[in-house]
Amino acid sequence: MKDRIISMSWCKACLLVIGICSLFTPAVMVKHDNFKTCDQSGFCKRNRQYADSAAARGSSWQSPYRIDSHSLLVKEGKVTATILKAVEGNSSVELPLTITFLRSGAVRIRMDEKKRQTGDVELRHGSQARKERYDGAGDWALVSDLIPAEITVVSSDDKGLTIQYGREANCKAHIKYLPFAIDFLRNETTHVKLNGQGFMNVEHWRPKTEMEGAESIEGEEGQPPVITEQAVDESTWWEEVFGGNTDSKPRGPESVGLDVTFPGYEHVFGIPEHAGPLSLKETRGGSGNYDQPYRMYNADVFEYEMDSPMTLYGSIPFMQAHRKDSTVGIFWLNAAETWVDIVKTKASSNPLSLGIGAKADTHTHWFSESGVMDLFVFLGPTPKEVMHSYVDLTGASQLPQQFAIAYHQCRWNYVTDEDVKDVDRKFDRFNIPYDVIWLDIEYTDGKKYFTWDSHTFPDPIGMGKQLDSHDRKLVVIIDPHIKNEGSYSVVDAMKSKELAVNNKDNSLYEGWCWPGSSHWIDCFNPAAIKWWQDLFKYSAFTGTASNTFIWNDMNEPSVFNGPETTMPKDNLHHGNWEHRDVHNLNGLTFVNATYNALLHRDPKSPRRPFVLTRAFFAGSQRIGATWTGDNQASWHHLVASIPMILANNIAGFPFVGADVGGFFGNPSKELLTRWYQAGAFYPFFRGHAHIDTRRREPYLAGEPYTQIITQALRLRYQLLPAWYTAFHEAATDGSPIVRPHYYVHPWDEKGFAVDDQFYIGSTGLLAKPVTAEGAESVDFYIPDEERYYDYFDYTIFHGKGKTHKSHAPLDKIPLLMQGGHIIPRKDRPRRSSGLMRFDPFTLVVVPDHNGKAEGTVYVDDGESFDYQDGAYIHRQFSFDLTSQSLVSHARVQTGKKSREYHKTMAPVRVEKIVIVGAPTTWQSRTEVLVMEEGTKQGRTASLSWHAGAPGKAAWAVVRNPGLAIGTQWKIDFS
Repeated sequence: MKDRIISMSWCKACLLVIGICSLFTPAVMVKHDNFKTCDQSGFCKRNRQYADSAAARGSSWQSPYRIDSHSLLVKEGKVTATILKAVEGNSSVELPLTITFLRSGAVRIRMDEKKRQTGDVELRHGSQARKERYDGAGDWALVSDLIPAEITVVSSDDKGLTIQYGREANCKAHIKYLPFAIDFLRNETTHVKLNGQGFMNVEHWRPKTEMEGAESIEGEEGQPPVITEQAVDESTWWEEVFGGNTDSKPRGPESVGLDVTFPGYEHVFGIPEHAGPLSLKETRGGSGNYDQPYRMYNADVFEYEMDSPMTLYGSIPFMQAHRKDSTVGIFWLNAAETWVDIVKTKASSNPLSLGIGAKADTHTHWFSESGVMDLFVFLGPTPKEVMHSYVDLTGASQLPQQFAIAYHQCRWNYVTDEDVKDVDRKFDRFNIPYDVIWLDIEYTDGKKYFTWDSHTFPDPIGMGKQLDSHDRKLVVIIDPHIKNEGSYSVVDAMKSKELAVNNKDNSLYEGWCWPGSSHWIDCFNPAAIKWWQDLFKYSAFTGTASNTFIWNDMNEPSVFNGPETTMPKDNLHHGNWEHRDVHNLNGLTFVNATYNALLHRDPKSPRRPFVLTRAFFAGSQRIGATWTGDNQASWHHLVASIPMILANNIAGFPFVGADVGGFFGNPSKELLTRWYQAGAFYPFFRGHAHIDTRRREPYLAGEPYTQIITQALRLRYQLLPAWYTAFHEAATDGSPIVRPHYYVHPWDEKGFAVDDQFYIGSTGLLAKPVTAEGAESVDFYIPDEERYYDYFDYTIFHGKGKTHKSHAPLDKIPLLMQGGHIIPRKDRPRRSSGLMRFDPFTLVVVPDHNGKAEGTVYVDDGESFDYQDGAYIHRQFSFDLTSQSLVSHARVQTGKKSREYHKTMAPVRVEKIVIVGAPTTWQSRTEVLVMEEGTKQGRTASLSWHAGAPGKAAWAVVRNPGLAIGTQWKIDFS
């Protein structure tokens, strides 16, 4: 969020203060008092206490949950049963259980509460909230049909059941009845254990009077006594007070919790969004560890602190555990507030080993405030297979328009349409490429969305036309809070149609945000989605055009006067679901409405929508991009941006970036320059700044900084073909766009925790941005036997499992090329990516130690959905030094628009081929033989060989081979 609202009555009094303060970097940090710790979150504290009580009992502890074996049924890839929870009074609570074994190899475990299912409960305070546990998160997060697989019962007795499953029938699920637990095995080794520690906890419904005088009961059939919920603090069962707000909790305590253990795994990754290392830390204290669980509760946390498990703007409850040559995962499908504890233990059979060679286990404990218990287990065994299984469920990242992966220029705020046009002209004057300029909230008439301030933006159409003349775009902000002001047609319609969120009494909810008094659109309501769609029509949102796109901010939702700067949990959404049930979904539903609105804006020729969202959940990747929120202009925030972006990438939402330069504060010129060099490797690349900061467009930095920043931007544009190909791969199978070491080298234990360098797609490009003030070198870690080459001067780096110093003065970007790859790029500098559409390609061939290299390029029109009908080019390149050849052949391609598109792209050629590490035997050669499909005979093209300086590789260049990017061809170097 921006820092705060200033009432109109205080404007004059504050002018002097604002003027003085704007001269300094803001010193305000995150206000911890605004956000709960675990001890202040009732269900978090209770679940931790429950786990502590269980752990303290040791082997005498028995979880009070057991499967009623008489209820068990195995049929059509599913196991259904009733779990009985022992409660006071020698009675039990019925919890229906379904375990589904999916064709994808994943296993889904769902647990509900029978009384809540049937509505056999009473709500307090006369609440109109739903009585059931919320089970609708999958309706928003999942896209798969969840088809059950064939399974085999390999053993069954009165103690449990073992199911064999998996594509290779090498996985097993051992389901234990008393106490309930599941062990998941691959190749006869246990990889995931559910309820192995006995921390499972389903807080069942009960009337408030039921709790008086309750006590623990004796275990059944001679078992130890069970510990019931009376062993934990019940002071927050019935209401909860925080920040002056009282949560009425009409359904009482209803959290769900479960321990998930990864035996033999020391590293766990994922569960964004947090500002900490990629390899997640322990959360139960100790040196270097956290003392709070990782929290997932989407919140407006500005100037967030570093190295913290504190919640931020988005939540994806997907975790991977990794060890040498094995990856498994868990997806906790729950949209309510969620916390995750992590504890790692080591055990050695040799007491004299001092821990060396000890087996590591990672114990995680997940708990959510409400909803059904719903989780998926993935047994891999590789990071890629776990990612693909997860994406099979939640959907792959959208394939964006090409402009969206180029550079975006933003600040709060460009103050007039003439200001926007002036910035646009100055980028051209300084020959700096960019594609998109952004407008924050000040473009509106009094912070009323879908309007323009007629004094400062009198001609938005003219502004858009100037941008369009160079194929540039405009993004404007539209937030979910709608100003509560008379004669404002948008709010009037929303009220009359009853499309807004309601308070706990089921009347219109009013809160405070940028416009002041506001109401919030409820995008869980299909009617609201349809109404929202109509607002984006050009006839309704006048001043917008086909090159206008949307930024959805503040959609956690942010409510300035709400508890934890968000909406009260007992507010009611469509269908009378409480906000507590759906909080982390709220941002996704809002972006979904906006995405669909843009999709229908041009019904005759739809273009791929671009929507930036701050809040996100699993599934948001299908419809938008995101960023790491309101960071600071500090070196620490630059450092943190890299593991944060990597975490999103391995959690299925790869289209992510960080505000280049830092949102709050004024970066030094060195920091700004280094941040642009880092930002050139963010999937989403945007410069952004707070309204109180100095203007910092690249051309204002002065020399040598402007030129160095320009070179970083041009590098991004040069590599756009490689980036777009990586985005296509992500859109096809969910592969990360930027990839951490453990993902690329799953066998290399030394690299599992490396999170300050990363690979770009499948290109073999390895980036390590400079993130330390005054640094003039970086140390690359190289895990394998391949040779790596500096991207710019071909310096050779070689040595497995070692770090290698790379000189990086201010004007140098540390970037290596791994042997074995072919990298596509475009070398002609242009003003915007759209102007590069028909530019020729350069291929950079980097052979591996066997003299081979592979690469791909994907090309389409960069804006429409015609690629779904075959309007694309997808080529595979193969180089072999032994056969002295470079070959281009097509990947599988079908579709009615394929031929037409190939005809359009026929003039686009490969103008240059660079072979790094060219052999000395080519020194005397001056030409190569070129053969292309559709021609009767070959032709020659020039070849020049260049010797490398000491420590650098030789290279060769083939110029003007005259080959079309979309055809089959071969170059013979013999």
